Amino acid sequence: MFTPALLDTVRARFAHVEACPFSGPRVFFENAGGALTLKSVVETSALYAAIPDNQGRDNPASKALMAAIDKAKADMRLFFNAFSGQVFVGESGTEVLFRLVRTAALGAAPGGILLSTTLEHPASRSAMARWAEVTGRAHVLVPHEDATGCVEAAAYARYITPDVRVATLVHTSPVTGMTVDAGAIAAAIRKVSPDCFIIVDGIQHASHGAVDIAALGIDGYAISPYKVFSRHGYGVGWASDRLTACTKETVIGGPATSWEMGTRDTGSYATFSDVVTYFDWLGSHFTKSDDRRARLEAAAQAIHGHEHMLAEAMVNGTGNLRGLKDIPGLHIIGGADNARREGVVSVWLEGITSEEVVSFLNGRGIRTHTRKADHYSGNVLAPMGLKDCIRISFSHYNSPAEVGQFLTAIDEFTSAR
Repeated sequence: MFTPALLDTVRARFAHVEACPFSGPRVFFENAGGALTLKSVVETSALYAAIPDNQGRDNPASKALMAAIDKAKADMRLFFNAFSGQVFVGESGTEVLFRLVRTAALGAAPGGILLSTTLEHPASRSAMARWAEVTGRAHVLVPHEDATGCVEAAAYARYITPDVRVATLVHTSPVTGMTVDAGAIAAAIRKVSPDCFIIVDGIQHASHGAVDIAALGIDGYAISPYKVFSRHGYGVGWASDRLTACTKETVIGGPATSWEMGTRDTGSYATFSDVVTYFDWLGSHFTKSDDRRARLEAAAQAIHGHEHMLAEAMVNGTGNLRGLKDIPGLHIIGGADNARREGVVSVWLEGITSEEVVSFLNGRGIRTHTRKADHYSGNVLAPMGLKDCIRISFSHYNSPAEVGQFLTAIDEFTSAR
């Protein structure tokens, strides 16, 4: 758990922590929609946006750009704990997932099936559906559990056959907030179909827990840096050597291992280095190790612990404020006591639309979000008979006092009704 002094120091490193530039003071509990941005990322973005020189030229500015890219790729490998395969920057996390899935589906042995789960975000599910259709394969969906908001390796095991060619899974659901045991699922798949390409959507997970590709035994991983304290406009991916060896879109005569097309924004790379530097700094408060990876893991563990404390206070109450589980007519998706919860508490109120609650909270200076049973969240909400839910999503820079403000506001709303 963070000390008050460290939490203040953490909050000082982010832009717009306490106030929105358009609406004024507010508590930011909409982190699953996009986290707050590091001030260093804002500064780095401005620096690189103003540089006119291109990469690969014989001048000092161009060489500095190439050095920034090389450093960022090393930082990406450190963040992923992936020292084989390729790291690359794409248009967005969604685009990276589509590219990974497309390459795997076209590079896998003919026939067989593509395997996903109903818990996944449409980014990976849509890519799998598209390339199952194009390649003439069946797209099989493993059902998740409504009660837990999660999917277990045992559920996958019932659908795994030797002819699974490509499998996808979501590391953490952006709707339920539940993390999935990606390593156990990957191991279950490998046991039956060792040549299967396994691709993980880590977009929601990356800001809440350590990413350890070396321990997962997978072939692809994608994140969206704007959800990991960077900015919009790019995605970061990792692909195994085996997946990289598959035929993919490249410039004729270009490097066979390259996943990138055209000139990428150097600022994208440099701002991801800012993110890794921040994790390194934070981790130094929780370990004396000189190893940067150890400090990143220490930061992730500390973040997880702080966010768990926030979730417990939100669900069970704090001080004299009742928690969400004690509000009549309020239901918590995944249950009140769920060890897999990671940065999100999604709820719904009987007889009240989620938009009404979110609007009320906005009026009290608390930013949350309505998830509707649409193409983004219907796969989770519709089976529960829900049209919508209220997603309260927090990050490690949020404070216990902000949880108290939220609980006071939601109590005011429900008591009035």
